[in-house]
Amino acid sequence: MLPPASPVSTVGRMERRNRRNNARTAVDAPAPPSAEVARDHLWAQDVRSSIRCAAVLLALLLLIDWGVGTLSAPRATLWAALAVLLFLVLYPTRVSAGEGWLVSRGLLRARLVRTDHLVSVRCLDGVGQRLVLRDTFGARVEIDPRVLVANPPLWRRLDEDARLSALRSTLSCGETALHRVSERIDRETALTVFKVSGLE
Repeated sequence: MLPPASPVSTVGRMERRNRRNNARTAVDAPAPPSAEVARDHLWAQDVRSSIRCAAVLLALLLLIDWGVGTLSAPRATLWAALAVLLFLVLYPTRVSAGEGWLVSRGLLRARLVRTDHLVSVRCLDGVGQRLVLRDTFGARVEIDPRVLVANPPLWRRLDEDARLSALRSTLSCGETALHRVSERIDRETALTVFKVSGLE
């Protein structure tokens, strides 16, 4: 006869299961309603640029094939597939934010992070710089800092919620990354003012 399960181990398993469910809910749940939602107003323009790049690549490949006399249906299909692949690579994520949340939507899925319960904010340097946000529920979102620079309302929303996370003592690291983004936005704003006023 098997000994009865320990109450302590049973409670521990239940707590771990609840934490996993909370994290899954935070990631999969739709963005909560908000009176003011900040969005990336350049997203549609970026999508059109991705389409143009893919179309130009396809046209060039077909033109080269036609010029050398090797154009055929299989090769045209291959070039079309390459153009579609380029579009998928260039397709921009759509970022929006409201009070306490930020969502990054791609072609296949959306990722949500609670910006009023942030744990860390990090900058990843590489071919393309990324800003990584993590919350207390285990959710993680990567965004391009240029989206925040080009959309001040998005940045203000994130900055306000990050300050709230700091007041709640959940934000353990991220002040340096946020400060770098803030400085970059200030520089871009100053350059824009100079251009408009003709002082550049």
